[in-house]
Amino acid sequence: EVQLQASGGGLVRPGGSLRLSCAISGFTLSQDAIGWFRQAPGKEREGISCIKTDGSPSYAGSVKGRFTISRDSASNTVDLLMNNLRPEDTAIYYCAIVTRECEGDAYGSWDRGTQVTVSS
Repeated sequence: EVQLQASGGGLVRPGGSLRLSCAISGFTLSQDAIGWFRQAPGKEREGISCIKTDGSPSYAGSVKGRFTISRDSASNTVDLLMNNLRPEDTAIYYCAIVTRECEGDAYGSWDRGTQVTVSS
């Protein structure tokens, strides 16, 4: 059974940083891409970053230059380093498998997100 668990969220002031981690079991990073998604209250879920099997990353415009995705094959984890956080980054963050190297559908444990709140 494939499981993905996001962790590392919390309350941070604007301009602060957080590192999220996605622990993956039943699936290896060589099989397909892993993406990070978020959903703010009253809004649709959006994809914000993805990392392919070759390690190449992609970012949504709203986070580019502030967030960095990385992976560790030894621990089978994918991290998201978030710098210069803004109040509009407040959301529940999830990780998911994204088929066709970030171009296909997302399959995640949508009940296993981590809350990020950016507030002064």
